[in-house]
Amino acid sequence: MTIALGSLLGAGLLLLASPFLWPGRNASTSGPGRVGGAFRANLVQAGLGALPLPAFAAISLVMGLAGFALAEALLGIEALSIVAGLGGLALPLLVVSWRARARRLANRTVWPDVVDHLVSAVRSGLALPDSVSSLAEAGPLSTRAAFAEFAADYRSTGNFAHAVDRLKESLADPVADRILETLRMAREVGGSDLTVVLRSLAAWLRQDAAVRAEVEARQSWVVNAARLGVAAPWLILLLLGSRPEAASAYNTTGGVAVIIGGLGMSIVAYRVMVALGRLPEERRWFR
Repeated sequence: MTIALGSLLGAGLLLLASPFLWPGRNASTSGPGRVGGAFRANLVQAGLGALPLPAFAAISLVMGLAGFALAEALLGIEALSIVAGLGGLALPLLVVSWRARARRLANRTVWPDVVDHLVSAVRSGLALPDSVSSLAEAGPLSTRAAFAEFAADYRSTGNFAHAVDRLKESLADPVADRILETLRMAREVGGSDLTVVLRSLAAWLRQDAAVRAEVEARQSWVVNAARLGVAAPWLILLLLGSRPEAASAYNTTGGVAVIIGGLGMSIVAYRVMVALGRLPEERRWFR
């Protein structure tokens, strides 16, 4: 039984790591695949853009094996050890998603200020590339590093479109994509309405951020209830599993079925509650 469960855990870990270790051949040659590109964007938003995907997969594997070994040593319940291994395997992904979402929420109030700085720079007579480069010093602190990279790219290549593409990859934010595509169009097409468009965009961004903040504050209890509802049964199971008679009961076929069924129900219930209690994230349409 132990050998079978261990083999099942190893096969699951290998399948979870396979998209990162062996990417599909039909992926686009101009960039990462759809799943890999979305995950890379999450890494960038979480401040881990320099971390290679194989290294992240290796960290996840180590965390999964450590969780499996720790649960097996403390409790001796094979099914619960597999659940702990899967939890350790998913922990880095959950941390990255949490950090990325936290930074998106923090930046939501920053982009209107970025647009205001751009409007001031354009109205003062600076060229459009110089206006964007000035954000490396005058912009919000959380975005200065990315705009400093833009300034360096533009000085070295003189290609505004290429520097904008690199900046979009560094920021990996749908609102930033919208702002930068507006600047690209103004650069390529020209016109005298850029400041009017930017002011309207800044006003809309402030209104959207205020509405989202109010709705998320009212729905936060749903997300917190989902987290509590998922964590409570597993905490009770850990307390029960510390007793030898409970451990022997959960090592039976019926005990394994109860744990695996509870894991599936917990995942489905949590995802449904989060989907009901969280606003949908904006998608990056301009990549």
